Amino acid sequence: MERSGIVIVGGGNAGISLGARLVRDGARDVTIVSPQPVHRYKPLLNYVSGGEATMAALERPMADVVPAGCTWIRDSVEAVDPAAMTVRTRAGRTLHCSTLVLCPGLVEDWDATPGLQSAYTDGWAASSYVPGSAPLVWPRLTSLRAGSVVFTVPPEPASCGPTALKPLLMACDHWRRAGVLADFAVRLVLPEPTATGVPEADEVLERIFADYGIEVLREARIEQVDWDVHALTVATGTGRRVVEDVDFAHAVPHYRAPRWIADGGLAADPTPGLVDIDPQTLLSRRHESIWAIGDAAAVATRPSGGALRKQVDVLSQNLAAASDGGPMQRYDGYTVMPITVSRRKLVLNEVDRDGRASPSVPGLDPFKPRRSTWFFDRHVLPQIYWRRLLRGKV
Repeated sequence: MERSGIVIVGGGNAGISLGARLVRDGARDVTIVSPQPVHRYKPLLNYVSGGEATMAALERPMADVVPAGCTWIRDSVEAVDPAAMTVRTRAGRTLHCSTLVLCPGLVEDWDATPGLQSAYTDGWAASSYVPGSAPLVWPRLTSLRAGSVVFTVPPEPASCGPTALKPLLMACDHWRRAGVLADFAVRLVLPEPTATGVPEADEVLERIFADYGIEVLREARIEQVDWDVHALTVATGTGRRVVEDVDFAHAVPHYRAPRWIADGGLAADPTPGLVDIDPQTLLSRRHESIWAIGDAAAVATRPSGGALRKQVDVLSQNLAAASDGGPMQRYDGYTVMPITVSRRKLVLNEVDRDGRASPSVPGLDPFKPRRSTWFFDRHVLPQIYWRRLLRGKV
């Protein structure tokens, strides 16, 4: 059995940023468990699917981003024993720790939408959420001059689900500029009555949907995909609707937490299996030395990179407080859902857990479409991510 002071499960934004922050705060025994050889800045995937970025712009070797001072175990987790404070990996290693932080992210639940994975394989469905398919989206969309296209916003849990609107609205702007938008039947499948659940943001988006002529199917999900005939069965609150002859579907798969979370008794329920924590302190409700942040944590707000910045800051302080008996900090649920409404304008949608506006820049309306916020999201944030966030400078 191997021993470590702090074990962080997950090498995405949350795990790497937290590891770097802890090392900067003086921690000397931090282990990161993550199997991926490549680290991705995931927000840029939407811009890849909108023809505004390349995969090379968002990828770095994992070895280059693991913080100096952290031990990287390139393996995946198979089980966690909260009582024994151990983590077992696929290769058979057992790690014992005094503090465990879970931030493994979510995994695709292809079984939730029968036929969708086959449609991906066949090439007429893809999405910005699945890295291997993201580069295929824009070539397919721009090759069309008319036809039927369907876009979806994934149901919760998902990583900042409303940002799945980015490829849709960038594509509509492109088709309008090309003079062919009127030749498309564009449908949007929303899992809830509105796109974000934030009235100020939804008011802006509803105007945009109407302006582009998008048919919105509300409280709806793709129930089944008949991939061989390009048909989607959409379940709504009032029944089912079959959308036939679909030329392309930007259909995001459903997501769930890794099963070992629920199997280890760390989830409130097995589906979707998120880590059951106090959403303010980020501490497990059941175990005093287990914490969680990120997409797989029940933080009672939409996860996002901006949310992680706040979560990492709160968690790093609370880990120190748990050690020395100091007061706990509280995470207010801040998150940001940046959505492009055209190819050069974006609404930031910064809110707290209760849906109230929470702008990073005082006085800036986070629901107003701006070219400056698009530039910040597309060009400035990636540099902040690589140069500051992943280095623990949050």
